[in-house]
Amino acid sequence: MLALLEVGHSVVVLENFSNSSRESLARVRALAGSIAAGRLAVIEGDVRSDVDINRAFNSVPVGARINAVLHFAGLKAVGDSVQAPLNYWDVNLCGTCQLLRVMQKNGCRTLVFSSSCTVYGIPERVPILENSPIRPINPYGHSKASVEQMLADLALSEMGWRIACLRYFNPVGAHPSACIGEDPRGTPNNLFPFICQALVSRRRVLRIFGHDWPTLDGTCVRDYIHVMDLADGHIAALETLFEDDPQLLTLNLGTGHGHSVLEVVETFQRITGRSVPYELVGRRPGDAAITFADPEEASKRLGWRAKRGLENMCADSWAWQIANPSGYSSP
Repeated sequence: MLALLEVGHSVVVLENFSNSSRESLARVRALAGSIAAGRLAVIEGDVRSDVDINRAFNSVPVGARINAVLHFAGLKAVGDSVQAPLNYWDVNLCGTCQLLRVMQKNGCRTLVFSSSCTVYGIPERVPILENSPIRPINPYGHSKASVEQMLADLALSEMGWRIACLRYFNPVGAHPSACIGEDPRGTPNNLFPFICQALVSRRRVLRIFGHDWPTLDGTCVRDYIHVMDLADGHIAALETLFEDDPQLLTLNLGTGHGHSVLEVVETFQRITGRSVPYELVGRRPGDAAITFADPEEASKRLGWRAKRGLENMCADSWAWQIANPSGYSSP
């Protein structure tokens, strides 16, 4: 959102605040300063409601129109999707279907969709190419793959759609201001906030699942990408869709490099000067030993590459944690 404002776009946000904070939007306004004046509107509503989506489309000034949608709305916790799969199908798939119907009605056919590397499941080989087999192994991954298929069917059925499906690898880090970052509710599902909370004793210990994987140190290897690089990737995708002919783009957004869990832990320890309490436990069902992207297609089609390395990711995550010990509820 902040990145869109900074390059000159006007933004309408549709948010139901089920797993986010109003404070995050207040901080975006503060960081954007005068450039947000008259160019940022927030509509409280649900992506599953055509009434709410239409309110967002009708919120722009007379004579203006919404030209594109960046679709981030959805549930994203793998474990939670196994426990409550119907919620994931309802929000991720049915919500997207509702959004697309309203876009059609309003003559808006440009969409950037937030997909995920989970659609690949356990990869046969790395680095992972966009034409690798789609074999998700959990309801979250199935819901993302199904949305991608729905978008492909739509693009084939109706002329004029400009769609980019961006398959994120592992987004981490925070805004360099330390004002915007990841604030998970309850127990974190992702490695970086768990490490940060363990460093400040909000969590007793970091559990590392598996220490006998076929990797250099026995722990899983993942492709971590800084959220600011991810934001740049969305801007590049949006510009490409506007400039080129109607098309369906499917692209990996990753660094093309893998880092093990212990490598991430050691980097945090070096940056913070603190020890991360951790314990090695058994493997987690469904995990893969090594997962990282081949990002060459994104470089070719968008002119985009990730620029920030692991140290930058850890440093920005730590700065966010120190500045916001209780997340967005911090003073």
